[in-house]
Amino acid sequence: MIGRLRIFTLLLVLIAPLARAEHVIVTGGPALRKWENLRVTDDQHDRWWANFVRASTLRMAEIRTAYGPDAPLVWMVYQPGYQARGREDGKPYTTWIAEQASKRRATLIWISSGGDLIRAINSRPRGSVQSFDFFGHSNKYAFMLDYGNDIMAVSTATLHENDLSRIKSSVFAKNAYCKSWGCHTGESMSNFWKSAIGIPLEGAKGPTVYNNVGQGSMPFVRGSWVR
Repeated sequence: MIGRLRIFTLLLVLIAPLARAEHVIVTGGPALRKWENLRVTDDQHDRWWANFVRASTLRMAEIRTAYGPDAPLVWMVYQPGYQARGREDGKPYTTWIAEQASKRRATLIWISSGGDLIRAINSRPRGSVQSFDFFGHSNKYAFMLDYGNDIMAVSTATLHENDLSRIKSSVFAKNAYCKSWGCHTGESMSNFWKSAIGIPLEGAKGPTVYNNVGQGSMPFVRGSWVR
């Protein structure tokens, strides 16, 4: 009996980390059309408000295919961007996002700043984050949670590469797969991520394109993905 109890305890220890595995998706906000309409057509962003939201839900479907239909999803969304764009368009975008989260049984965490994002990531259990994806505007140095929302062509809410040391590396599984689907991340921020967190961050060397997410295709890079 004692031998069986020891075996059962060992199995619980081995299984427990798998039970806690989660998949974190971070979604930045869209620009306002009042600013983007001042640009020449080829330089305009976010004609469709849901580019990053739709890409995020497509990724959720991929995760559930790869890790199982009950794989836990944690969705961190920049709320002020969708509130502002919703007011501009006269649409309840934050309500729609909450409905999408509920439909997919995803834990929705609203964030309002880079600090909020760091706190949300650090709140995950130790070793739980099996995959991490970022969808939103970015440059080579930062995730831009906001872009062209408060000020034209400016981000007022970011996660900068110099802030990555504030993230607890312990919340990530040792073999976690991390990817930024924003522009140019692989040109600098990926290196800082690896140094601060100890695992690679796949990122784009070049701009990323979201033109076809509405038709069910993931974003692609005009350049190459690098780690």
